Amino acid sequence: MQGLKRFRLLQLARHWFAPLILIDVRSAIGAFPASDKFVISLDVISFLHEVTAMDSDALNTFLAVHRRGGISNAAKFLHRSQPAISRRIALLEQDLGVPLFERVAGRTLLSDAGRVLLPYAERAVAAAQDAERAIRALTNQNTGPVSLAVTGTLADSRLSKIMTGFAKENPGVALTLRTATSAEVSGLIRRGEATIGLRYNVDRSRDLDCEAVMAETLQVVCASDHPLAGKRVKQFAELGGERWIAFPEVPGRREIAAAHVFALFLTRGLAEVEWTAVDSLTAQKRLVESGFGLALLAESHVAEELSSAAIAAIAVDDLVASHDIAVVTRRGGFLSLAARHLLEAIRSNYSATDAITIRQPRKQRPARKTIARRRAR
Repeated sequence: MQGLKRFRLLQLARHWFAPLILIDVRSAIGAFPASDKFVISLDVISFLHEVTAMDSDALNTFLAVHRRGGISNAAKFLHRSQPAISRRIALLEQDLGVPLFERVAGRTLLSDAGRVLLPYAERAVAAAQDAERAIRALTNQNTGPVSLAVTGTLADSRLSKIMTGFAKENPGVALTLRTATSAEVSGLIRRGEATIGLRYNVDRSRDLDCEAVMAETLQVVCASDHPLAGKRVKQFAELGGERWIAFPEVPGRREIAAAHVFALFLTRGLAEVEWTAVDSLTAQKRLVESGFGLALLAESHVAEELSSAAIAAIAVDDLVASHDIAVVTRRGGFLSLAARHLLEAIRSNYSATDAITIRQPRKQRPARKTIARRRAR
């Protein structure tokens, strides 16, 4: 009977105390109903210790080992010894009762349990960082770090002007910038590694706030001596025989801009497109200028080259193409006064009136699938 009482007590402890990780133990025990049928034993204290063992330091260490690819690199990153890192992971695995990492072909990889823990650990660490920033903001709201993550091709003159103006108005703020793909930008915001993000298309993840701020029109560009330079064609399909220059599609790191030109050809029933993959916007423009091929680029990206006649545009009557540019923040995340100022600067400098209205797609009858074969050169 005593064993049954202890089992029921532990069940109640898990139900009552699992959400109360930071509550004082004595207060938590006092929350039990007064009854002589239950005896508070050391098992309750032991259970509460197990709940609180997964603290921010343990989760930080877990994330460092995962992101840095092993104990050695994590130790260097955290400025701690390898035995200390190994011991911290071992204690966390002991508390959870499962291994979090596996050694496969000399590499340190997440186990099944580690993959389950990963998103929760990222959110917990990000929340702890939010708390620290919020407390610091109480003492001085005009200083502190603000990190901006953007898709590489959006790091243009428009963004440069925004950052320059922000830096002048907020000299005490440490503003940093990093570039990534659209999916990676969302990941950086989700993990709390960046404060504000700019990416292509709206990310509808529930843990992100994503707002469309501008629809950037795309146009076909060519060399200034191309036969169609400055001219107009009726259909986009007429350009199907040209060589095209586009961003590569890297497995696992898909960028929306990479597939745009091929999607346009697919919708017009063209099964084969000759193209060259180039991962640099500057290199794409130089190749277009030299007459190597055509490209589908944003108007702002080629405005300077068009005004100087280094390249030319081809007007296409049936082409309506644009990139939806969106600003991203973490839902429920803390934004300092400086971060809010930067967010407003981004919104005001991008044309909100040009933003595409986001609607849920209608259900349509399945269309006949067309497979585009991309012949890389």
